[in-house]
Amino acid sequence: MIDDAQKPMLRFLTILTAASMIGIQGYTILFNNFAVDVVHLEGRHVGIIQSIREAPGFLALLAVYVMLVIREHRLSALSIATLGIGVALTGMLPTYGGIMATTLIMSFGFHYYETTNQSLTLQYFATNVSPLVIGKLRSIAAASSIVTAFLIWGMGYFLSFKGMFLVIGGLVFLAGCWGLLQDPTHSSIPPQRLKMVIRKRYWLYYLLTFLSGARRQIFTVFSIFLLVKVFHFSVQEVTLLFLVNNGINWFLNPLIGRAIIAFGERTLCSVEYAVVILVFLTYAFTDSRWLAAGMYILDAILFNFSIAIRTYFHKIADPQDIAPSTAVGVTINHLAAVFLPALGGLLWMIDYRIPFFIGTGLSVISLCFAQCIRLPERSR
Repeated sequence: MIDDAQKPMLRFLTILTAASMIGIQGYTILFNNFAVDVVHLEGRHVGIIQSIREAPGFLALLAVYVMLVIREHRLSALSIATLGIGVALTGMLPTYGGIMATTLIMSFGFHYYETTNQSLTLQYFATNVSPLVIGKLRSIAAASSIVTAFLIWGMGYFLSFKGMFLVIGGLVFLAGCWGLLQDPTHSSIPPQRLKMVIRKRYWLYYLLTFLSGARRQIFTVFSIFLLVKVFHFSVQEVTLLFLVNNGINWFLNPLIGRAIIAFGERTLCSVEYAVVILVFLTYAFTDSRWLAAGMYILDAILFNFSIAIRTYFHKIADPQDIAPSTAVGVTINHLAAVFLPALGGLLWMIDYRIPFFIGTGLSVISLCFAQCIRLPERSR
């Protein structure tokens, strides 16, 4: 289903996606314990840092203008190198201000790669293939996360946080340097409109993307923090949890791509949002550390269903709108990220359950609007 002309791009995205996940998962596994045990941060500090972390995602639409001077695949590789630099520096600056600075560097790299990764995938692979490719890339990402978890598990016994951040960041930086030497493109791809594109007919894609981004903030920021702060998970336990989680995702992600083809985007989105309502309510009320951990794994599995939002857009979009609309979509996905983590951190100080009640409400709204998904006849 993938011809020879597409294989260089698939290889390019596979290696850079693996590097991206090694960087972001390594950072995520280490961050909460580093923040609590070394820097001694509280919930309000973590919330503000996470808002800073998401600010580059809010600025992702600027990637369109960067592409006026840097080709899109070059920007992908440069973003991975930047991600590596940010992660490597994190352990060297164990202060509140230091973490804010390195988080910003790391986040620019991660979010600009996510923007170009999504765009290149939709440009180079047809609508009947892209769900499978996205599923495969997600599976590669999960496998990379497993390798990262094992690496951190081992390094945790003889390296400090500084050493672990340096090793992870160095590996990611080298992958970015490799990418800068590659050219996986070919000339048959429609030229992209390198300007901001916002169209009324994409309104449902924009709305579901916004709601997905808001729900992701609750998952990313507060579910892991719940395990560390309330249930006292150690760095080894968090690493084991990531290992189990990504082992499941490595197996399931290709199946999710096939499920989108078989059952459609509306069904996948509806299943995700309905179950996530129960997940957030369980976070809020459970007293069991292992039930909370189980909900985290289920939450991560369900979040992979968000592939359906991307493939829905692929089926309704003008091919020349993919790069600019993807950049706008990433920005919309991060609108809530600018304020929700900080707000949630303050609400956490009142009652840690409040952020999860917000997540429940977001999931209910998402479930309602998912029923509006309709595809053109040519895409069915």
